[in-house]
Amino acid sequence: MFQPVSSRVSFPELDQRILRHWKDRDVFHRTETERPEAPLFMLFEGPPTANGSPGIHHVLARVFKDVICRYRTMKGYRCLRKGGWDTHGLPVELEIEKELGLSTKREIEEYGIEQFNQRCRESVFRYVKEWEALTDRIGFWVDMEHPYVTLDNQYIESCWWILKQLWDRGLLHQDLKGTPHCPRCVTSLSSHEVALGYREDTPDPSVFVKFRVEPPPNPPEIPLNPPLQRGDGGIWDSGVPTYLLAMTTTPWTLPGNTALAVDPEAEYSLIEIEGEVGPERLILASALLDQVIKEPYQVVSTFKGSQIAHGGLTYDNLQEGASPTVLLYESLYDPAEFGVEIRRSGYKDGATTLEPAKALQTHVVPADFVSMAEGTGIVHIAPAFGDEDLSLGRREGLDFVQPVDLQGMVTGAYPFAGKFVKDADPDIIRDLQERGLLYHHGVYRHTYPFCWRCDTPLLYYAKSSWYIRTTAVKERLVSGNSAIHWYPDYIKEGRFGEWLRNNVDWAISRERYWGTPIPIWQCQQCRHTLCIGSVAELREKAIPEHQDQVDGLDLHRPYVDQIALACPAPGCGGQMLRIPEVMDAWFDSGAMPFAQWHYPFENPTIAEDGRFPADYICEAVDQTRGWFYSLHALSTLLNGQPCYRNVICLGLILDEAGRKMSKRVGNVVEPLPVLDAHGADALRWYLFTASPPGETRRFSARLVNEVVRRVLLTLWNVYSFFTTYAHLDRFHPDQIPPGWKPEAALDRWILSELNALVSQVDGDLEAYDPTNAGRRIEEFIDQLSNWYVRRSRRRFWKSENDADKLSAYATLYTCLVTLVRLMAPLAPFVAEELYQNLVRSVDANAPDSVHLDAFPVADASLIDQPLMEATRLAMRIASMGRAARSKAGLKVRQPLASVAIVTRTPEERDYLSQVKAQVLDELNIKELRVLDSEQSLYQQARQAAGDQPEAIVTLDHYSIALEGGYMVALDVTVTPELAEEGLARELAHRIQNLRRTAGFQLTDRIVTFYQGPQAVDQVMRRHSEYISQETLTDRLVAGMPEEGAKAETQKVEGMQVTLGVKRV
Repeated sequence: MFQPVSSRVSFPELDQRILRHWKDRDVFHRTETERPEAPLFMLFEGPPTANGSPGIHHVLARVFKDVICRYRTMKGYRCLRKGGWDTHGLPVELEIEKELGLSTKREIEEYGIEQFNQRCRESVFRYVKEWEALTDRIGFWVDMEHPYVTLDNQYIESCWWILKQLWDRGLLHQDLKGTPHCPRCVTSLSSHEVALGYREDTPDPSVFVKFRVEPPPNPPEIPLNPPLQRGDGGIWDSGVPTYLLAMTTTPWTLPGNTALAVDPEAEYSLIEIEGEVGPERLILASALLDQVIKEPYQVVSTFKGSQIAHGGLTYDNLQEGASPTVLLYESLYDPAEFGVEIRRSGYKDGATTLEPAKALQTHVVPADFVSMAEGTGIVHIAPAFGDEDLSLGRREGLDFVQPVDLQGMVTGAYPFAGKFVKDADPDIIRDLQERGLLYHHGVYRHTYPFCWRCDTPLLYYAKSSWYIRTTAVKERLVSGNSAIHWYPDYIKEGRFGEWLRNNVDWAISRERYWGTPIPIWQCQQCRHTLCIGSVAELREKAIPEHQDQVDGLDLHRPYVDQIALACPAPGCGGQMLRIPEVMDAWFDSGAMPFAQWHYPFENPTIAEDGRFPADYICEAVDQTRGWFYSLHALSTLLNGQPCYRNVICLGLILDEAGRKMSKRVGNVVEPLPVLDAHGADALRWYLFTASPPGETRRFSARLVNEVVRRVLLTLWNVYSFFTTYAHLDRFHPDQIPPGWKPEAALDRWILSELNALVSQVDGDLEAYDPTNAGRRIEEFIDQLSNWYVRRSRRRFWKSENDADKLSAYATLYTCLVTLVRLMAPLAPFVAEELYQNLVRSVDANAPDSVHLDAFPVADASLIDQPLMEATRLAMRIASMGRAARSKAGLKVRQPLASVAIVTRTPEERDYLSQVKAQVLDELNIKELRVLDSEQSLYQQARQAAGDQPEAIVTLDHYSIALEGGYMVALDVTVTPELAEEGLARELAHRIQNLRRTAGFQLTDRIVTFYQGPQAVDQVMRRHSEYISQETLTDRLVAGMPEEGAKAETQKVEGMQVTLGVKRV
């Protein structure tokens, strides 16, 4: 039989009971082992790094992963959910650097790579116990006993195999490119890593620099606008200095300037202004003149950008028979004077080349990326930095000057040498100003990338790196994405799709220490390179004296660096050493579909047995350019197809004030205190329903507590109500007749809502939408408690066990048991607790966990749409009527004579006739009248409301609520008879409160004592049947309460009344 349950409950204590239940019965593992023939549902778990404590944002992703897997399990699938640990990369290194007090790569190497990496290895498991405890505590079922670990040799070997496949297909190459580079970490970052660290409204200097035009080889003769013609005329005038005006937000790159770029199709102007020391001429885009030039100016000439660009007719303008010359300008900082090497860009065999140059050449070149939206229309070009600049330098054969080292320090003999580039900016600005080469400077605020791990501003730095040619499969990346189901859907073609369409090659090499070593060996003599794809191949190609060292070798640095290979290049005979770089840690993560199984060395059938591709993945929106991308890219490169079918992409969690949570700000919420205060299901439910996936959600413990009150306690009170009365009446589900169908309208309505709910929640979870599933369940719990149970209480209270009472029990039991199974994926702890009492206690053959049971199936024959519409109409009218009562200052306990109602449609008039009794009972009114919207009362009310679509107005003796085309008008006249009945209801209410204060159980029968004025005695006698039934009173006794009774003296309708209650 059901055990009666108190309405008081501690959900954290309940969690602990359920955790023990699951552990004792090994429920999680049995979801796999007891259904070997069931279809497989594969989750790919994004691996966290356990070198720090988990935060509330980790709970978000983990519960969203769990809910879908629990649902699929109840739908008959065998869910495979292998946990994992991400153990490599900069996050780990930076933590160890802080612990050891190291700040540079040189200090790390002096400390020792072997010792440093050992500290890294130890740190990544430092918080494993905390992660496991949290995972267990929130009910996330994932296999943590057999996790994949990215530092394991087998995992690394699979990564090597993947890279070798790409090498063999020509998809892995080394090139000089303008790469986002962190000077603090001294390593490149991939484009998806850069996307994780952008900051809005970053201030940088806005500098307008004057580059002085050099005199031409031959004086040009071009017509100028009078009266400005003087000297040699044209762009060059020996009497007036002429400058090309360019704007930059990175003054520190100016020592690397070797060209200026213009738009060949745009119009440019040569203007004359009055400078600090006399007239001077400036060249800039005509479209930007008024935006840039603040003082008076005169236009000397206008011309196309192509006329001043490399190869254009520049000094000679457009004179017939003239040969093209190059417009040259003076370097701001000649590298030869400051001891910096000059090299010239080129392109050979598909790669950038840099050859020594004797002297610096600076000139104007055409480019298609020059913007006319801001700046001057002339772009400062420094090929040693941005990738666009480097590409332009390669195409135009520009000089290459690198005055900055990999730590971001200015080199050479410049006045600002030895400073970090950002610190050198003020010195460079001051130097240019003193030399008369600064036109204007200010502050420019824009979006700028910072290192996503150490918060250092990134530099775009031309350097040699290893790249995967993801651009070679861009079309497949885009088309493969179209086959993936994204929730929310807009991520597919929005954030993720846009990223794929703008794809660039993936820079995978990192000049670091703790990571998967790139398995490329290079000959020290002939520079021949070789990629190794397995440990066996490494052993085979190692020099003889190193072959035995390969067995059992830790594949990390520095151990793998000690293995030399014999160069296979004909006639060489040299030794090959591994290049020093390690792989981007995102490569490790993206390799997990294969590497978690040590594929292809073991488990070669993952594509045939259902382990590949994944049915489901889930992480936050920042992973669209991280893990989601690396998974998709590697799978497409290897197999030409995506490696996951369905994605829930989550928004970020903000704190209560709307700020992004971060350790730096100090607003990260620790999850365990929240769990200890409110329980796991409250936290889960809040995270599911607060906002849809993809959107940000604010978090506070107060909001979680609201879930406890609004959802869990409401459900618990219904459950407590049912078990208390079912135990008292010895109700058993076996008493429900076979083929039973409810007859009472209230029963038919709630079962109709229940089956509609089952259909909708099943569809929502099938569509990976637990948010709407949870919200719909919330609505049903409210309907069940605040309409069905509240309106059915007397059916449970009455003493006779008739068919109506049995129908109420059968209906409420069906609702609770179905609801328990329905919400089990979302609230697994509470669902299990209720299941054990409602199902297992009466059916020994039922599965011993709700999570081994089947998900409910809707009975369409029980769904009565008109009845549901009618009852929802009754609820709406009741809500409006209560608002009208409140406006008039009348409690619902005070009966009223009549209500007049206007509905929106004729169908609703018919619905109203079905639920008339419910409306009258809810509003405590004797008579209901239905009016047409043309009738005068409605028209007068609308006129009184004015432009307000929702309003409560008073007309004569009516209090009228208007809302969305409906009207509920209460006649608020209270006759003496109505007042007496209202007093009876008020007294019953006070007695009920006294019962609760006395701590009586819901089913306790009582004796009620009362003493007061004659009016009270009269009401008690005339309405004794009603009061007794409402309060479970066996005897109403006039007089002072006897000893042992709980008594209080209160003011009731202005009268002093003493009431007392005593358990029978």
